[in-house]
Amino acid sequence: MPFVKNILNYRSLSIVGLEKNTGKTVCLNYILRRLHEMGVQCAVTSIGVDGEQTDAVFGSAKPEITLYEAMQFITSEKHYSQRRLVSCILDVDPRRTSLGRLVTAQVVCSGKILLSGAASTWLLREQIERFRQCGMPLTIVDGALSRLSLASPTVTEAMILATGAAVSPNMNQLISRTRYVCRLIALDEVEPALQQQLTPLSHGLWAIDSDGGVHDLHISSVFLLDKERTNLFEYGTTLFAAGAVSDRLIRHLTAQRNIADIQLIVRDFTKLFVTPEVFNTFRQKGGRIAVLQRSNLLAVCLNPTSPQGYRLNSDEACKALADALGLPVYDVMKTTVV
Repeated sequence: MPFVKNILNYRSLSIVGLEKNTGKTVCLNYILRRLHEMGVQCAVTSIGVDGEQTDAVFGSAKPEITLYEAMQFITSEKHYSQRRLVSCILDVDPRRTSLGRLVTAQVVCSGKILLSGAASTWLLREQIERFRQCGMPLTIVDGALSRLSLASPTVTEAMILATGAAVSPNMNQLISRTRYVCRLIALDEVEPALQQQLTPLSHGLWAIDSDGGVHDLHISSVFLLDKERTNLFEYGTTLFAAGAVSDRLIRHLTAQRNIADIQLIVRDFTKLFVTPEVFNTFRQKGGRIAVLQRSNLLAVCLNPTSPQGYRLNSDEACKALADALGLPVYDVMKTTVV
């Protein structure tokens, strides 16, 4: 499948899912096998725990993670001791997790592994940078617990989105939820000069005037918007939210008379905790949303089977999703490309 070659243009990749059991591990195993066949070295880690044999919620069998010779990986001491492959230890992080210290190792003989990696995105960024400094051309992060925050461009340079019957057995609902996330991922990126100005701002709500000047609106929380006396548009109608954005802020902006002139800038799509209805109403009334950094979506992969036993027709589902998204959709269990 052609997206594997595109991965080689990036130094880090996250695999994230819209829900648990959307086929992230199957997708990861497919990519690792293809990279091994292509002779590409890579490092693999996870946030949380992934690669278990049995689903903790449904009790159904799950594919384990297979690593190949020369690949490097990070996992906890507990799961390193349970590995079913031959490897040599490269480093042991003295900081402890609930499952022990994090072990960095290199595979000597291929086999199975349970990955339990960093508990936070800042530690994950540190690990990716360390692999890069050691000359590893690519680090792949398996997104346990369906955490979209891994797909932030501040964590990984590129992403693959996994969706499927576990999201909804209803095709229309599946398309709707997947399309919404893809729309967030595809939000326009601001120009580099403004990006450079806004990136260092870590919290608060800011206004950008017509000359590009940035002004702190001194609003401590979006929950106080209705009570704050500050004129949101004193400096113009372009705003930057440095932190997370919820329905409350979007609803407040949607209610403004000058909604058609308002542009809201967020750090990246993972900062938007907004329901589709609120997001769509804001856009339909003329409001605009942009990001400092746009995520690079390389592929959408489909798992047509849900743990409850529902099964979609793979060919029909891939085609329907591809038509709705305007993107190719792959079932990595098959060779069909739509």
